[in-house]
Amino acid sequence: MKPFLFGAAAMAMALALTACGGDSSHSSNNDGNGNDGGGTPPAERTAVRIGLLPDTQGGGDNVAMHPMKAVLDKEVELGANIVIPVGDLTDHGTTREFEQWTSVAQSYRDAGIEFLPLMGNHEDSYAYSVEWIENMKHYIPEDAVHMSGAQYLNYYVMRGNVMIFLLKYYNLPIAFDWIKQEVSAHEGEFDHLVIASHDGLIGAKYGETREMIVEGVEGDNHLMNQWDEIRAFFSKYDVLWVQGHEHMYQRSVIQAPIWVDPTSWTREDGNYRLPQYTQIMSGNASYKGYEFRYGERELVQRIVAQKMNTRDNGSTAYDVNASVLSFDGDRVDYESWYTEHTIGANEDGEKELADPQWKLLDRFSRTGNRCERLVYPTSIPEDTRPVMYLDSQYISNDCLAHDGSVARMVAGTNDTFNRVESRTRDMEVTPGFSRAGTVIELARLAYQFLFQMNESWTPNLNAENRVVPNASDDAVLDIPETTIDLKELVTMSWQEAGTDTASDVLIVSGTQNQTGTYSSAYGAAKDLETDTGLPGSQPDGTAKQPHTLPATASKDWDLATAVSDAYGLTFDAADNLDPAALTLGWRTADGWQAVTPAECVVEQPFNSAFLSSAPTRPAACADQPLVGFDADHGHRWWVVMQRDAELALINR
Repeated sequence: MKPFLFGAAAMAMALALTACGGDSSHSSNNDGNGNDGGGTPPAERTAVRIGLLPDTQGGGDNVAMHPMKAVLDKEVELGANIVIPVGDLTDHGTTREFEQWTSVAQSYRDAGIEFLPLMGNHEDSYAYSVEWIENMKHYIPEDAVHMSGAQYLNYYVMRGNVMIFLLKYYNLPIAFDWIKQEVSAHEGEFDHLVIASHDGLIGAKYGETREMIVEGVEGDNHLMNQWDEIRAFFSKYDVLWVQGHEHMYQRSVIQAPIWVDPTSWTREDGNYRLPQYTQIMSGNASYKGYEFRYGERELVQRIVAQKMNTRDNGSTAYDVNASVLSFDGDRVDYESWYTEHTIGANEDGEKELADPQWKLLDRFSRTGNRCERLVYPTSIPEDTRPVMYLDSQYISNDCLAHDGSVARMVAGTNDTFNRVESRTRDMEVTPGFSRAGTVIELARLAYQFLFQMNESWTPNLNAENRVVPNASDDAVLDIPETTIDLKELVTMSWQEAGTDTASDVLIVSGTQNQTGTYSSAYGAAKDLETDTGLPGSQPDGTAKQPHTLPATASKDWDLATAVSDAYGLTFDAADNLDPAALTLGWRTADGWQAVTPAECVVEQPFNSAFLSSAPTRPAACADQPLVGFDADHGHRWWVVMQRDAELALINR
């Protein structure tokens, strides 16, 4: 088949790649039949920007060519020079489908994109020994290191300071010992560890923990025996786990057990990080969408971003998602974009994807030296005991920079949050086969590995009872539908000072990612301010109630409209700096600028009342950000903000 991208589009993409650091002139070993023997040689790059290509199965013997091209075009625009197709490239793994997939991918590869494909469950057939190897060996790079016995299934590459593992569907427990071995062999050579597989340890609709442990087969203990160690290892190495399989977008953090590796953090490492790792479900690039089943796995998971679109039950479209991870030193920046379409087959034509209207759905920035807070929404019932992470305030401990600067969040509450629903699902006991022999045993496993038991000392904010025996079938355990309020992962990260700053740079991220959206389990729009949540979604068995949002909440998925809740932050200068020569600045599109003019800086300590009522300032300062200098603390600036920002002290 002819390439799906050609002519001026390919030329424009090649120019874009060159501009963003990609190399559009890599060599290849051609076998004379148009095939590159042995894969694509790695390109030389000054930056590592990884695009995520979600499942592209198109139904029957077809690839969803229109969404696939839309995603790749967007990721090229965002500067990606590597793309990870996260599995289920095809539906049936047929020759026709691989021809379709490569007809789209070939021009992007020829223009400089490096593909790192991995196998999903829809290629897990004879396609492995025939179609998968025959087609993907021309995309998997020559310098890839393959796991013994799993060539072309599990492999890794080193790109810059990023170590990237690609794992076949369901192969995490099989490959874990190999991953540990290879990471140890390259200790000190990388700052970032990305692990990509088709499915995940936790998942949303799926998840290996539910499938292999809770509903697992008696005697198959391979994953269960590694369950704690996997999460501890991923937390220690700050893993970014990326996956497909779910046909929805989700970002969450997965909690690790601190007892497995208590030396995973020391003071010398910098600020204390929470014992967790990041899980990203890359979304959708196909002609189907899945509803949200089972909901949040509260025992180990905190969801911070979630969007699905099923074109069913009130949802009017499918989503297409394009995401890029960008690495620079120990910093990582992430953006995820979405657009909607109603294409059901390639024959429908491009429709909305002829001119996709991309909107920013999710983002974060962080470095290795950072402080983290999980900020819960203010919908927590008033009488809930203040245990675990159940705190809706923007308050932190001191966050220390290497140059002696100190930042701290000192005030604010999370009144602007997103709400989603899950649907009722069940799990079943098969005596003599399943790990659980009774429904009670199945409930024990569900609470032991996935869901939070609701007690006064361990409240479950999503339901009074997360699992209940089925009333009519004593072999079935129900997971009732529920309403879930999303959390914020707020980070304060430090980056070394640049030539334009007098101090190290503070990166505040995560305060501006939710706008007050509310969607059903199928993606249908609901109204957080007027619609009551599902029955039983509160810890006392009642339903979550409508929530009055701040006037700044847009209730729009587009983060271009997002305004964070007001919060206060202090910034203390290092002792060797002269505060009289400095002011608090932030990075703008035009470079570093003072947050507010010198004449607008308030000379007094911070007061939490300033979040809603500013102190007296000159009339000309009314529309300026509120910044103060606290002489009582010697070197302390403070600011009230309603956005993420990069802050530093700059010369006046």
